[in-house]
Amino acid sequence: MTTSALAVEKVKLDFYGAQVLRGVDFAVHEGSFTGLIGPNGAGKSTLFNAVSGLYRPSSGTVRLYSEDVTGQPPENLVAAGLVRSFQLARGFPKLSVFQHFMLYGAHQPGEGLIAALTGSRDARRREDELAEKALAIIRRMGLQAVLNNPVTALSGGQKKLVEIGRALMAEPKVLLLDEPMAGVNPTLAQEIAERLTALNRDGMTICLIEHEMGLIRQLCDTVVVMAEGRVLTHGTFDVVTADARVQEAYLGRRH
Repeated sequence: MTTSALAVEKVKLDFYGAQVLRGVDFAVHEGSFTGLIGPNGAGKSTLFNAVSGLYRPSSGTVRLYSEDVTGQPPENLVAAGLVRSFQLARGFPKLSVFQHFMLYGAHQPGEGLIAALTGSRDARRREDELAEKALAIIRRMGLQAVLNNPVTALSGGQKKLVEIGRALMAEPKVLLLDEPMAGVNPTLAQEIAERLTALNRDGMTICLIEHEMGLIRQLCDTVVVMAEGRVLTHGTFDVVTADARVQEAYLGRRH
């Protein structure tokens, strides 16, 4: 029996009386690589914001491994294993790549005031563990050569890899990626795609927003199509792209 890692059930979201999400319903199965597609304005990023705690749904339910997490703040969701990236890679200009990864490490006892002032043994041990983890993820993302570089010195594609790597530092069970290849040259986009495929092969559950259909076809075993704030259909890439409703949503006419 397939386990739903993430279930979105009849989620609605209104902004000042305008309905943006109109009862979105779909599930991301454990271990799957799910693509979320749809024309501009379909509500994809808004849905990610509602699922990840940035917005509170007007109604409906979000479940993480059957637990109702609707409207939980982002920090609670991250602690529970639901982690997301953003379309625009953000960072602290004065911090190096390594420092960024360390900043996003989970379970840091040194964040407490007393531990920070006294340098407790537990805090030092955890910092060593996080340093090892950060270096391992940096290697996995292919960022060894820019380990000590400030993020402002990185290319757009490298910044996207940093964004994904930082998310991995939070030890996600479900990873939501909002256009991780957007604005990246085709060679580096393919490299990012291959690294995501390897993560999924190792058991990571991934849900990805992406506009490039070639990448969706390459990466995703299930594709969910949104239009006008609701799910239009879902299935394999070939099934959904053959659907006349999907063609009409993208092209504005039957094709």
